[in-house]
Amino acid sequence: MRIVAGEWGGRRIAAPPGRATRPTTDRVREAWMSAVSPYLPGARILDLFAGSGALGLEALSRGAEHAVFVEQAPAALSILRANLAALNAEARAEVVRADAVKYAEGLSAGAFDVAFADPPYGQGFAQALAQAFASTPFAGLLCIEHGRADAVPDLPGARTRRYGDTSLTFIPAPE
Repeated sequence: MRIVAGEWGGRRIAAPPGRATRPTTDRVREAWMSAVSPYLPGARILDLFAGSGALGLEALSRGAEHAVFVEQAPAALSILRANLAALNAEARAEVVRADAVKYAEGLSAGAFDVAFADPPYGQGFAQALAQAFASTPFAGLLCIEHGRADAVPDLPGARTRRYGDTSLTFIPAPE
């Protein structure tokens, strides 16, 4: 995997071994970052189900100020920390070992500018995060990657883009 653009564009990052973590493809990540690029300069980023940290690192590379990475799996946490060190990004990041849905449910409204979530497909996590966001919009914009078959509530202003079997749903905080 590599960082697509920005300060670290072209730099390679590691992915956790095995099939427990499914990294977002470069093509989907590039489309995702293009869609949110106006929100990134100076932003506070939340990367839920962070895995390797590719989404948050891509956002930092493109001008976000700070990122909080939330991950529970020990192997993924190890790779995430190694990727932060390799890019010398530790000062702009915080790593939290926690259940991503419970972490999001505990946030206050507006805690972050942009929140990314790349949960495992087909397990209800995308729906649970969207529902938590509907109750307390913890970011100005929530972006969820999910499988085409995963149900995500139809919230006001939400829009979904499809890339093969992958969908990206963008949900703005209510005004």
